[in-house]
Amino acid sequence: MNLGNSLFQARKRCGLSQEQAAEKLGVSRQTVSKWETGETLPDIRQSKQMALLYRLSLDELIDFDMDVQEIQQAIERTPADLEDKIDWAKAWGKRFPVLLAYRQKVDVEYYAKRLEVLLKELRQETGYSELDAFLVLKDILATVWKQKKQQAEA
Repeated sequence: MNLGNSLFQARKRCGLSQEQAAEKLGVSRQTVSKWETGETLPDIRQSKQMALLYRLSLDELIDFDMDVQEIQQAIERTPADLEDKIDWAKAWGKRFPVLLAYRQKVDVEYYAKRLEVLLKELRQETGYSELDAFLVLKDILATVWKQKKQQAEA
């Protein structure tokens, strides 16, 4: 996604017209239009004002992706009791079929015990709760996966 489209999506998410955004930013509607079409770029001060207006960090504004934002908001609105009812393997299995079939090939108990050792070590080293240690370990696995993908693409 290009910067102009990011600016457009962020403005729309806030429910502002180009005129309203321009007025709040102290520029003309044509200036906002040129930023959103990529014809010109806002300077750093204008970008900071826009980020504040659109309730985003400057980084978020530059990389704004409406689809990602909507997914993040849906996750934030999902109550914990509903999360517990979702069969995540089945939901993600449509995209990654291995999640529907791996239990027939993998000794889940064996790997679960090995992961428990890692979780215990992480909790002891950091003082994290069981849930926090689990989430950190999950994030570490995601980071390793992203690095592997980047290496394969290089």
